[in-house]
Amino acid sequence: MFTGIIETLGTIENITDEGTNKHFVLSSSFTNELKVDQSLSHNGVCLTVVKIEGNQYTVTAIKETLDRTSMKHWKVGDLVNLERCMPANGRFDGHVVQGHVDTTAICKSIVDENGSWKYGFEYATEDLTVEKGSITVNGTSLTVVDSLPYKFSVAIIPYTYDHTVFKNLKVGDKVNIEFDIIGKYVARLLGK
Repeated sequence: MFTGIIETLGTIENITDEGTNKHFVLSSSFTNELKVDQSLSHNGVCLTVVKIEGNQYTVTAIKETLDRTSMKHWKVGDLVNLERCMPANGRFDGHVVQGHVDTTAICKSIVDENGSWKYGFEYATEDLTVEKGSITVNGTSLTVVDSLPYKFSVAIIPYTYDHTVFKNLKVGDKVNIEFDIIGKYVARLLGK
């Protein structure tokens, strides 16, 4: 389980294909603290560390993960948001994030609001967002500003802008979305 509070950025150093799988080699500021078999969120996708060599580590994405996320579009040199699992005795600073991406969304707008940024997204599923509710975009725990069918927006503070991949996001880019787990359970119970 994660909280959506990004710890650092990772750089994709290499990508190799093996059947329908892709192996991603990344470097990060905390690679020396990782261990094989550890879960790590990469732009909101929970992946297992399978190999560590020096300051680089490897994770593998299977077909299901590649089909459901934006990972199939990642390139060598791209930066990704990284978060290690929350320790059982840790603070819960964001919201409950599973690292199980529900869908992707397209960035439709970026508005500089002279002190913050408002990002608008569109997605194709019937999942619900709620104004002032939680959502995870590329692994970042955020609050929904505007909630419309198949659309939502979030506001990004300068710290989040500077320390996540939001500073590199452009209109038309695909992002990974994880809807709020509590909202998903409520929607299912209500038959929506």
